[in-house]
Amino acid sequence: MSIRIEEESFDLLEEYATVPIAFLVRSLFRVDVPDAGLGGLRLIEEPVASPWTKDYDTDERPLRWRKRWDLSNWVMLSAYDGEERAGGAIVARKTPGVNFLDGRTDLAALWDIRVAPARRGSGVGAALVERAVPWSRSHGCLQLKIETQNINVPACRFYAAMGSRLSAINLHAYSDLPDEVQLIWYLDLPRL
Repeated sequence: MSIRIEEESFDLLEEYATVPIAFLVRSLFRVDVPDAGLGGLRLIEEPVASPWTKDYDTDERPLRWRKRWDLSNWVMLSAYDGEERAGGAIVARKTPGVNFLDGRTDLAALWDIRVAPARRGSGVGAALVERAVPWSRSHGCLQLKIETQNINVPACRFYAAMGSRLSAINLHAYSDLPDEVQLIWYLDLPRL
């Protein structure tokens, strides 16, 4: 398999969204908070009683981005194996109204990453992140910020393997999803 990463126009966002982002939750990281947090925090992987599917696209998320934000400082990266779409990533930077960017002009966010189910674990995600890094750096960014959840154990392992550091654990980020915990990762970007 030879993966090709292309920077594409957001006019192709509908095609980008055809790659499913859903995954099967088989385990999660339970957050252990010994001594009310004074003993640190520990993530302990545990199997779930009944595996279930998590789908971030249930509200047609990618197709709504254009209506909500100015995407002129964003990039859409698409991964292809031959002519077949194998995955994609969206990187955002310097966008009013995107609180995830913390008001920083030197921070980019890995807003979305998706790999076709048959291609997961084959290097497509790594190729997308490896392409996102120089794009972010060329736009003056020093870090790439990434959000995931404790229910996405493969993503957590992937981000750690890519050199990201877990920097924040928010136990109460999702009021409508009380069993999910927000995990924030930062990847320091190399100088050009």
